Formats: sequence, structure tokens, C-alpha cells
Amino acid sequence: MFNRIRNIARLAQAARTLAQYDALAPRELARHLPLAVRLAGRLARAWPGQGAGAGTGGAARPGERLGLALQTLGPAFIKLGQFLATRPDILGAELAKDMKSLQDRMPPFPTARTKVIISAELERPWDELYASLSEPMAAASIAQVHKAETLPLDDEMGGAQIVAVKVLRPGIEEEFAKDMAALAFAARLAERLRPALKRLEPVKLIETLTASSQMEMDLRLEAAAASELAENNLGRENFRVPRVDWTRTSQRVLTSEWIDGAPITDGATLKAQGFDPARIARHVIEAFLTHALEDGFFHADMHQGNIFIDRQGCLTVVDFGIMGRLDLESRRYLAEILFGFLTRDYERLAEVHFAAGYVPAHHSVHVFAQSLRAVGEPIFGRHAGAISMARLLAQLFQVTETFDMRLQPQLALLQKTMMVVEGVARDLDPDLNIWEVSRPIVEQWMADQFGPHAQVRQAAESARALGRSLAHLPDALNAAATISSVMTREGLRLHPQAARAIARETQRQRRGVNIAVWIGAIALAIIALTAVF
Repeated sequence: MFNRIRNIARLAQAARTLAQYDALAPRELARHLPLAVRLAGRLARAWPGQGAGAGTGGAARPGERLGLALQTLGPAFIKLGQFLATRPDILGAELAKDMKSLQDRMPPFPTARTKVIISAELERPWDELYASLSEPMAAASIAQVHKAETLPLDDEMGGAQIVAVKVLRPGIEEEFAKDMAALAFAARLAERLRPALKRLEPVKLIETLTASSQMEMDLRLEAAAASELAENNLGRENFRVPRVDWTRTSQRVLTSEWIDGAPITDGATLKAQGFDPARIARHVIEAFLTHALEDGFFHADMHQGNIFIDRQGCLTVVDFGIMGRLDLESRRYLAEILFGFLTRDYERLAEVHFAAGYVPAHHSVHVFAQSLRAVGEPIFGRHAGAISMARLLAQLFQVTETFDMRLQPQLALLQKTMMVVEGVARDLDPDLNIWEVSRPIVEQWMADQFGPHAQVRQAAESARALGRSLAHLPDALNAAATISSVMTREGLRLHPQAARAIARETQRQRRGVNIAVWIGAIALAIIALTAVF
């Protein structure tokens, strides 16, 4: 009961803030909003001191005002806003476009507090670990970053290093948990009151944001993500990940290599250093797709502030708090989508959705294929700069509403990241042809997964599995003989609990039965027949 009251109070406070910025039920959009929302907006605006536009800061458009309101509400609402900015199917195209400028920036907390946190977390006075510590170089809603020089320790190789020290904001975990609990309460309430919203999976959306943000608030996990991404990219050119200093890293402190590079937004510096912005744009798209398809593990926050170009021209990324993972099934789905649109094979593309279970079977594959054609055909023949893979995925999600397709959280995060990555690449090269860059990566991955070599590899894996099963054949035959002997003497009697367990296991394995079970069944039949005859 207490949690419910606290959640309602926080949501009421959020509603007042939204009303203050005229973002709860914007006057410009009132005619499109449900009656209950319009009434709530009027009541909130009538609250003393909440006049329409009172805190807009000069922002004229509804999406801009919404972004300002969410930034005022704090980290959890900022994260939600950044995600919604990539979902025009939820907010509408205009609101989503206006909210793209929402930045995760906050005033820094004092460096003296940083030193206290470092000393407590690393269990040593900060000045025994670092020779110097700068004032904050960047401050966001969850953490801030300082530049530092390390002091050599007895158990370390090498001398002093220039490093980046990331430190969590004091009390951020508790603040974030309270806000996400309120948003989860609102999502559950929305699904209950508006069943049609279940297709958009608001509860799962908040759960996904909560999980990813909780990982951001354990900097050991961010360090591990950086380490994994670096390991995945060993031997690949044009991509670099800063080294983690594990000795000076804990739950609330992360120390890593300082990156001396040009921001990817600094086109003049890049050109002065002899780098081609168009080539860098291609590398951005190639790196993202390679990570998503080949590794199933990608940097999910690749905005301009997190990408630098080092002196060798390598893309160097920082801030690994938000990472995305795709299992093999999701990667196949993504590749099939892109490949289907590339080849304009809409029937095959429709079949993929049905085979994956994303579209319920009672719909028509052919009608769905027709809808996909309506999404794909307008792309072809357009100027390269007008083609967007992220926009295509967004339109795909919009079309699938008619076919009861539920939102897949991992694919939504991918689409969000793809939109950001495309924006970075377009800023470098407005005429970049996304399809041209993507095609060889997608086609190679499809060949690796479904081509002749993949079939040989799958056959070899099946043979190894068969060999492992056959290795247990003598034990299976002995067990079958024992079972047959007991059945001959006493008949077959099963405890009700055992029968229920067998039924559950049978149901669980209905899509594929282990070959060893078949071998045992055949052996049992042979033994039984031998006993009879």
C-alpha cells in the first residue's frame, strides 16, 4: 500500500511538471487526445503556478517542451524520453523528431565529493592511486567523468597513465529505483485500462529500461562490457575500445584509458588530420552492423559524444553503460528483414515473421506480405540520403500493429541505436547510401548462416551430438533390460506425481526429441519382443 501511494504521488508530481511545460496535454494536440487525457491536462494547468507554458524556457513545439519537462524530472524520465524519441509509432512523428534533442546533461557534483567516493570504493586514499584529479570533464544524470594521472602501484607493470575516472552520482541508485517503480506502476495501469496498449508492451519496455539502467549503475558491469567488446574486436580494423584499469575500478568507480582523439562531430579537425568524413561514416555503419549480426553484442549508446577518432583514424567509443544483446534467433530475424527488403522478397519476409511467431498464425501471410511491400517499395529509386534503415524498421513496427505483432524489447533497443548511428553517419556524409554499406555485411552473414559451409558445419555438429548419444547406448540398453524385467514380473505402475512429471517433460520436448530417447525406446521394444517370442 505504501509503495502504491508513493508511486501515485510521484506520478502526480510528474504530471504537474509536464503541465508546467504544457507537455501533459499540449493544446496543439488536444483534438487528437482521449477525453480523459484532455481533462487531466486542464486540471493540471489549473493548479496554482502551473500556467500553460510557465516553464517552457522559450520552447515553442510540443516535443521540445516535453523534452525539457523530462529533463527536469530526472534520470529515469530522461532515459524514457530518449527511448521514446526513437519510436514515432508511439509518440507520433513530430513529437519524436522534436525530442531527439533531449540531452542527458546535469550539473556536476563537487570534486571533493568525488574524492570521498573514490577513497571509500577503492579502500585507499584517492591520492595513493592518482597523482592528480581534474574537475569534472562531463556530467550526466547517472555519473560524471574526471581526467586523472595514476600513481604506479607495486603490483603494476609500467609507469603513470593518463586515465578517465567515471564516478556515480551520490544517491542515484535510490532515486532511479523510485522513479522506475512509479513508471512501472503507470505501465501496468495503462495496460489494464487500455488493453490495446498491450501490443506496445509498455510493461516490458519499462522492465527493459530498468534492467539496462541498473547495469549502468554498477560500473563493474560497464567495465566488463568494455572488455567483452574489445575482445570481440581483436583483429578488426577501424575500431578501438579503451583499456580498463581493473585495479582502480569498483561498483561506483570506473577507471579506463584516456582517449586522445578528435570528437566525431569536429569535421574541421578530422579533415585537417587527413581523415575522410565519408569514409568514417561508412565505418560507423559497418561497425554497428558487424557487432549486431556477427557478435550479437553492440554499443547501444553510440551518439556523437561517445565516439572519437584517434590519431590512426580508428573509431574509438566510450561509455559502455548501455549495451544491446541479440540472441541467434533475433539476429536471424534482423538479417532476414534487411535481406528481404534488399532483395524485395516480401513473401519470404512475411514468412519469417510468421515462422518466428511474431505475427499470430490466424493472419494471412499474403496480406502481410502486401503490407510489407507498402513499406519497402517507396524506398527504391529514392536518393541515397533519403534512405533510412531505422525509419524502415519504425514503419515496419507501425504496419505490424494491424497484425497484432507484439513489440520485441531487444529489437526496439536495436532500432533505437540504429537511428542514432544513422544520424551520426549522416552528419558526416549526408549522401551516404545506407543500403550499399549494409548489403555486403548482411549477405555475408546470411551466407555464413545458411550457405553450404553452414550446412556442413551443422551436419558436423549433429554428428557430434549423435556420437555423444551413442556413447551412452550401452547404459541405455542395460536400463531398458532392467525396466523390461520389472515390467514382466510386476507390470507397469506409475506414481501419480511421476506421471505428471512425465507429462510435463513430454510437453516441454514436443518440438524435438533427443536421439538417445529414441534409441532407448527402440531397444526396449526389441527386448520386449524377444521376451514374448
